[in-house]
Amino acid sequence: MPKPRYAQVSLEATPYYHCISRCVRRAYLCGIDINTGESFEHRRQWLEDKLLETGGIFALDICAYAIMSNHYHVVLHINKTQAQAWCLDEVIHRWHQLFTGNVLSQRHCQGKPLSKAEQNTLKKMVETWRKRLMDISWFMRVINENIARQANAEDQCSGRFWEGRYKSQALLDEAALAACMAYVDLNPIRASIARTPETADHTSIKQRIQRALNSSHPQNKNQQARHLFPFVGNPRKNMPQGLPFKLNDYIELVEWTGRQLQEGKRGKINTDLPPILHRLNFESENWLYLSQHFESKLKGLVGSVIKLKHACKQLGYKRTVCKQSCEQFFP
Repeated sequence: MPKPRYAQVSLEATPYYHCISRCVRRAYLCGIDINTGESFEHRRQWLEDKLLETGGIFALDICAYAIMSNHYHVVLHINKTQAQAWCLDEVIHRWHQLFTGNVLSQRHCQGKPLSKAEQNTLKKMVETWRKRLMDISWFMRVINENIARQANAEDQCSGRFWEGRYKSQALLDEAALAACMAYVDLNPIRASIARTPETADHTSIKQRIQRALNSSHPQNKNQQARHLFPFVGNPRKNMPQGLPFKLNDYIELVEWTGRQLQEGKRGKINTDLPPILHRLNFESENWLYLSQHFESKLKGLVGSVIKLKHACKQLGYKRTVCKQSCEQFFP
């Protein structure tokens, strides 16, 4: 029997998750309807703006994203440390950017006195909001409801816009994280919407490349893109919070992978592999296969078998799920 959504997330196993949300039937998120010729391209910007804006409110860092014609991908990092550091006023301020709150929170913001019982009630409510502000389900709900309302209003219709709940994958180690991020960033290239990562509109990789190239001073060449979880280099002692890779290494990896996908010739793999593949112990054939089939070939939990067993234990599974596919691609 399937587990509820909340039972599929374990911060003890991993803080990284890949989420996908798709439109129903022939509903268009973006792109051009081939039957009517009507363009919905402007909706890409709706979603990109809402995604980045909401990420700045939640304790969820955006690692990668790609907005396609009838679905979108986002790789999220649950920032528990950030959420726990927020004071009561900070939590209320962030929650009020999304919802109206309640009578007590409104009175608190207006500076009106609260009784001790009311203060205790407000504190309990704030702790609930704190948990919701680091909850992937609430994050996806806020984004999808907003886009659905705008799209339905524009189409002058009502009813379901998204295909039920979002789909998610837990990324259990660095190899799974890197493979998933590259898979997401290369979506427009696989779909022949863009030829290179730097021209792939409404993707995180384009933002990262542009920010790196547009830095005004040579010493700031690797300046990080705003609103995105930063790259902080390879794992080490006293490591700051961020993605465990070098920005240049990741950009080189995505560029290299994109070139292989464009060539489309099996057995013609460039022998000059990016250093990050060596560090992650990735076979080039496995890497290229996952860069095209990550979503379809890997389900639920993704990573090495050791990490997989630990995650299953944390989630209360009675057996090790997804073992065969993880053994194949993450030895």
